[in-house]
Amino acid sequence: MNRLLPLSHLPYIMRDVLLLASLCALALQGWADEPQHIYRCGNAYTNHPNPAQNCKPVSNTASRVIVIEGTRVQGQQSVSPSAGPGSNSATASTKVDSADQHQRDTQAQAVLQAELQKAQKQQAELLREWNNGEPERRADEFRQPHKYQDRVAQLRGALQRTEADVAGLQREIARLPVAAPTGTKP
Repeated sequence: MNRLLPLSHLPYIMRDVLLLASLCALALQGWADEPQHIYRCGNAYTNHPNPAQNCKPVSNTASRVIVIEGTRVQGQQSVSPSAGPGSNSATASTKVDSADQHQRDTQAQAVLQAELQKAQKQQAELLREWNNGEPERRADEFRQPHKYQDRVAQLRGALQRTEADVAGLQREIARLPVAAPTGTKP
């Protein structure tokens, strides 16, 4: 049996139909709008180009342009903790007492010497394993020669890296100022 709604429900049905129709119209209007043009102005992307800048439209507007903001660079502090109340913070931070600088240079040289010894020790171990370009084959490398070739290539690369490390450390040590002999000045 077919039931008809009473006439008293008619205003509610009309209200629902009108509400549904207006929501559909709004949704279709949003889809029907022309896509936003995206412009590149230098390193910035925008929807509203500035006529004073040389803005060019992005050719592929179908894909979205995502810009991730970087971290902000913090400015210099107005007062340095080591600077006195009447001194300029820029000059106070660049001037160092000669005794402090000598101590820093000595510490830097000690650290570089320790790193150099470590790199030289690693280089000696690699040279021993390298065996003039013919490292000893391991048990699994007899059955699989490509493993041996891979290990030889890795050894060659590691040896080249350690040689470069040793050379760089020696250059850094040579750049350090020569420590003056301790004692009194004539």
